[in-house]
Amino acid sequence: MSWWEGLVGFGAGLVIAVVTSPVGVSGAVFLLPVQLSVLNVPSPAVTPTNLLFNVVAGPGALLRYRARGALGGSLTRLLVLGTLPGVVIGALIRVFVFPDPQVFRLLVAFLLLPLGLWLCVRTVRPPPHRREPDGLSPRVISLVAVAVGIVGGMYGIGGGSLLGPILAGRGLPVATVAPAALASTFITSIAGALTYTVLALTTPGDIAPEWTLGLLCGLGGLIGGYLGAHLQPRLPDAGLRLLLGTLAIALAVLYAIQAKT
Repeated sequence: MSWWEGLVGFGAGLVIAVVTSPVGVSGAVFLLPVQLSVLNVPSPAVTPTNLLFNVVAGPGALLRYRARGALGGSLTRLLVLGTLPGVVIGALIRVFVFPDPQVFRLLVAFLLLPLGLWLCVRTVRPPPHRREPDGLSPRVISLVAVAVGIVGGMYGIGGGSLLGPILAGRGLPVATVAPAALASTFITSIAGALTYTVLALTTPGDIAPEWTLGLLCGLGGLIGGYLGAHLQPRLPDAGLRLLLGTLAIALAVLYAIQAKT
């Protein structure tokens, strides 16, 4: 890895985390195309490299949320218990079943585009009589968390980019969703990175993470995540929802374009 690649990785991790951490997105989901298209990280090694980024960057935002008393609670426990087994399953699927990321990009695009549009429209034009969040029983949240964990394990994107729009779209405040989603992403990323490390010892191919790049990206994300979490209380919930919806739409468009190239 050259010095400029390390600098790009650090800078990308910092900037992305500042923007995404206030809404519970680790930033790995937007770092993935940078690693694939700019830094030329091979597949599937890009996935554990992204998971390594989550592990190093996560504590920045989490420490800030913990200092405000926003970390913990039943939502965090449900998300962690669901995504933790899912990420291990996803890692196994990625290595042995779907090493090609093209299909994944299209699936993520088709999922995030309507979610992002729905969240933006619902924020700009809320229902006349706002209902309490529905469809969010512990069973439903656990099932969604398992599915998100599998996707995160397959592609190292972090669960917040999917959990955030889904939970916020059902009416949960972003200030509640963000720390829970980031905590889930952090813990499952540790499990996912360890799974890929073990698989790299027994399976041929580019499976082990790019350690130096992942650490440099993570250090940038560590600083950026702390700054982003510090900014969150200063942003209104409507603004956070619009930011989350816009990020989902931008990612969907980005992945749809990349899937065609």
